[in-house]
Amino acid sequence: MLRSTVAIPVAVLAVLAAGACSSSATQCRVGADCASGVCNSSGHCVPASSSHVDSGVTATDSGVTIEDGGTVDSPVVTDTGSPFEGADGGFCVPNNDGTIVREEVPMLPGLHANFEIAENVTVDSAGVMNANGTRSWDLSGALSGDHTVLVTTDAPTGHWFSAQFTSATYTTKLSDTAPLLGVLEGTNAALLLLGVVSPTSGTGQTELTYNPPANALGVPMSLGTTWSSNSNVTGTAQGLVADYFEQYASKVDAQGTLKVPYGTFNVLRVQTTLTRTLGGVATITRSFAFVAECFGPIASLTSQTDEAQVEFTNAAEARRLTP
Repeated sequence: MLRSTVAIPVAVLAVLAAGACSSSATQCRVGADCASGVCNSSGHCVPASSSHVDSGVTATDSGVTIEDGGTVDSPVVTDTGSPFEGADGGFCVPNNDGTIVREEVPMLPGLHANFEIAENVTVDSAGVMNANGTRSWDLSGALSGDHTVLVTTDAPTGHWFSAQFTSATYTTKLSDTAPLLGVLEGTNAALLLLGVVSPTSGTGQTELTYNPPANALGVPMSLGTTWSSNSNVTGTAQGLVADYFEQYASKVDAQGTLKVPYGTFNVLRVQTTLTRTLGGVATITRSFAFVAECFGPIASLTSQTDEAQVEFTNAAEARRLTP
């Protein structure tokens, strides 16, 4: 029981930072809700005249709204709208320099974005190798069991577990198939997993603490960047005492373009191997997070447990940003 309770796909941790609009939105939730294609962090549509050109995002023929209020019938380069404001109050505009810095990854509460999610599906994690060494991935097609899920980042205060995680930046649901929440902290250098909790307390509650916190996403990142962490995880899982070890090892192992239902993005691919040791038995989960400037991770693929191949085709979960 304990093992299944805590076997959370590592890629989910990264995708929590994906770009989105403020949860206090009054006009829009994502850029596709607006004629300009841009929903700012206060939840209001930005006029078309205020839109920025984004050379790194290509709208597709899936009906992405563009500046003139129409829809795209063939791929064109346009600005689908970074859904959060930059640190200077302006909109984050990708510069496509091959490096993703902290200011280009939204890590804060009050964000939300739609993702297409499917479980136990066949995928192509390797993509197509281009002559210049980059890769092209296409995850825009429908997968068996696809369903749209609104992923949110919520304020960490006022909950039964808040006092245990005073440095938390936000919480978010970790899996579409389980109610557990990840408690995360966004720093200048990383997105850290502080703990995993159940939404409510009680005799069957989950309250797991990572010591030290697990490094889910490191910044700045470029091709070849690596980061890792080793955490003792203690507490309770569904009311049972838990004490085990997790090792995260991540590397930006590829770059190129990724097509998802929302559009086509320039991305860096983060390969992560999670090794969990419980009762002397180690299990491995592999994952890929595809990270775009100003949006954060726009897609993730998580392997089945103990997948032997780095480039896998059988995904326990696939997530892709969608309008």
